[in-house]
Amino acid sequence: MTTLALKYRPRLLADLVGQEVGAKALNNALLRAKASDGRISHQAFLFAGVRGTGKTSTARILARALNCAQGPTPTPCGVCDPCKASEQPDQNLDIVEIDAASRASVEDARALREQVHTRPAFCRYRVYIIDEVHMLSRQAFDALLKILEEPPPHAVFVLATTEFQDVPDTIKSRVQIFPFRLIPVGLIEKRLQHVCDSEGIPAEPGSLRLVAEAGQGSMRDALTTLDRVISAGDGKVLESMVREQLGIVPAVRVKGVLESMLAGDAPSIIDHCDALASLGADWANFWRELILAFRDHLESVTRSGAPPHEALRFSRMLSLLLQRERDLRDSSLPQVVVELALLTVAQLPHLTPLDDLLRSGQTPSSVPAAKTPVSVAANSQAIQGQPHPYVPPAPPPHKAQTFSPPPKPAPPTLPQKPPSAAPSPEKEKDELIRQEPLLKRLLEDTSGEIVEIRKT
Repeated sequence: MTTLALKYRPRLLADLVGQEVGAKALNNALLRAKASDGRISHQAFLFAGVRGTGKTSTARILARALNCAQGPTPTPCGVCDPCKASEQPDQNLDIVEIDAASRASVEDARALREQVHTRPAFCRYRVYIIDEVHMLSRQAFDALLKILEEPPPHAVFVLATTEFQDVPDTIKSRVQIFPFRLIPVGLIEKRLQHVCDSEGIPAEPGSLRLVAEAGQGSMRDALTTLDRVISAGDGKVLESMVREQLGIVPAVRVKGVLESMLAGDAPSIIDHCDALASLGADWANFWRELILAFRDHLESVTRSGAPPHEALRFSRMLSLLLQRERDLRDSSLPQVVVELALLTVAQLPHLTPLDDLLRSGQTPSSVPAAKTPVSVAANSQAIQGQPHPYVPPAPPPHKAQTFSPPPKPAPPTLPQKPPSAAPSPEKEKDELIRQEPLLKRLLEDTSGEIVEIRKT
């Protein structure tokens, strides 16, 4: 049985959803090729994007458009032999699909380089589609450099990757890069509705929205999920079945937690968390649903013209919820993380603003700084010109000493000791201080400290 993802795979550039920019560029390239006798101007392309956005499908569409009997054309007929052959690339010698994950060695790249020179069997071009090209080894990339820069006239290369940053810059400089972006949820929902209408499958309102959100920008993932939901719902798409299959918490539970959090009702939050635990809820999915619901509430508050401080308060609450998302993924006790985060966020709206506290309270008076003992090391830094945060106390009057200013600079002379008698200790000290101004300043700065230490 053919899955929905394969049955509704795009066959034309116009069928691509969410990739209008790249589809338009390829459409123009095919029109220019048709106007120039079938010669395409570029023969190497790189399609980069996340899984399920249409990279491989677009590569097949390009191969079909280049080899159509009426082409090159952006709208291949689909009935000629090249178009039919492109539907099954494994049975077509001129459309070669290579899985780089299993053929990543340099020997495979060299074999491909030799095979490129073989002319197509019955098509206009031989198209080489290399999927997950970032899996190639460095030597394999080096072996493909020359052939990508100057391919034979009959060869076209289409490289596809989900890890664009892992492709060497030497390869990027030789190809045309087409980024494939995430598909918006609204476009995925419309496509799913089209599929349900075509298949005659009834869908409840809101159920397809949940499936589209579960796809996370990937059309293939969304169609695969829809296939599973249809099988579980006996041919119907029911919202309850979607939530059960995807592990999504019921909307009434999410709404109840949001209301309790906004009201600051801590006991109610604990009760809701216990109920979710008894249901076996996926805490990561619940957290995502809660953040989206809170984001919608913030949008409604902002659009209703709420005061700026209210919007800022809700923004801060949402920011805290987002910050706890990583803790939730890494924790072995997710319920505890959820309860702690919800209780913390619930108290934010009920805290008194800092401005109100400052208006009602008194400003703190200046407190005199306590005396701090002065160290000799600090004084030595001050002598060398380094600032310090205090001024040493002046010495007491009874210990104060006065020193005469140092004389003007003069040629240094050694003191002459009297031959008759030895100098007294006081005179020797005065003479030493007179010759050493630095020592004098040190004594002046530390004399008060020495006195205080002696007093204590």
